Amino acid sequence: MQDLYSSLKSKGYRRIKFKLSKTQHLLVKAKINGIEGNFILDTGASNSCVDFAGITHFELSAADSDTRAAGAGGTGMLTQTSLKNTLKMGRWKNKSFGLVIFDMSHVNEALRQYKAKPVHGIIGADVLIKGKAIIDYANFCFYLK
Repeated sequence: MQDLYSSLKSKGYRRIKFKLSKTQHLLVKAKINGIEGNFILDTGASNSCVDFAGITHFELSAADSDTRAAGAGGTGMLTQTSLKNTLKMGRWKNKSFGLVIFDMSHVNEALRQYKAKPVHGIIGADVLIKGKAIIDYANFCFYLK
């Protein structure tokens, strides 16, 4: 039987490597609008998101949102959205990528307490579902189609 990489490559999947943080989070590098950032790969996050500082960093066009964010840091957090961005991870690309923008200071403060590096945002299930993701924990990579 062929190995997983060869099998998925022949089906149009792209391999993207991740690292394991000190906090056991999966860390991936990604480019939004051509600008690199560090992200947590989070299968439990419904949407991909960045911190408010990401508006400037990733040159986002942000609009206010009535939706409130909820997560490990609490509920009812104010959000903004940014549509029609480009997301690139490895050789995989999405040219119409939407983001939720909210205060991620609680996430980065928790990471700092464990002496882990802060992140720009989270890659969530929206991307994983769209890309038909397959996560290969043993080889520290995942595949998107």
